[in-house]
Amino acid sequence: MTENLLGSILRIDVDSRANGKGYAVPDDNPLVGTDGLDEHYAWGFRNPWRMSFDRGEFFVSDVGQSRYEEVSLVEKGGNYGWNVREGTHCYEVGDCPSRTPDGIRGGERLTAPIIEYSHSGGSVSGISVIGGYVYRGSAFPEMRGTYVFGDLQANGRLFAATRPDDGGRWPTRVVTVAGNGGNKLEQIFSFGRNDSGELYVLGTGTDGGGLHRIVPAG
Repeated sequence: MTENLLGSILRIDVDSRANGKGYAVPDDNPLVGTDGLDEHYAWGFRNPWRMSFDRGEFFVSDVGQSRYEEVSLVEKGGNYGWNVREGTHCYEVGDCPSRTPDGIRGGERLTAPIIEYSHSGGSVSGISVIGGYVYRGSAFPEMRGTYVFGDLQANGRLFAATRPDDGGRWPTRVVTVAGNGGNKLEQIFSFGRNDSGELYVLGTGTDGGGLHRIVPAG
């Protein structure tokens, strides 16, 4: 955080200019006035791929190294654990730390993701998480408030995660999808959400690639 802007969520003011840069930094960013580059908003990420907001909450998906994918609810000044944790698991360290070492931002707490899945061993699995949106539409009333996302290796699947009552990790299930004529969604690149809260998927399938609107079957 003191040397470069990698592995972080950055927050800048694109409507202003300061310090010879093409942007300014909000005064309430967490590292303003302390050690570290002022642009940082949250850190400890490996490779965030797609983010979204919903009713004041900030969802960021983070592509893992080799075993686990994750999605986090991001807060200002949060440390999300990379590169000593991959999801909730140790990464190349003997013991999984829950805080940074003494002397590095005063034993900063490492925040666990709300969603985690592995590269193998279950129906909710894949190789590279693709962040989505909380569903707020009307086509699927039973899914309102559910976070819908996917994996690059879709194989006809989306994932749906539901907020638990205990504040822990969100249980995630598979939602099977098919295109016209039963064409299979093979890869997912991104998601979109319109003003009505309905969702779109950008991806490829057996019928080619494109932007697809998610609608009930039948």
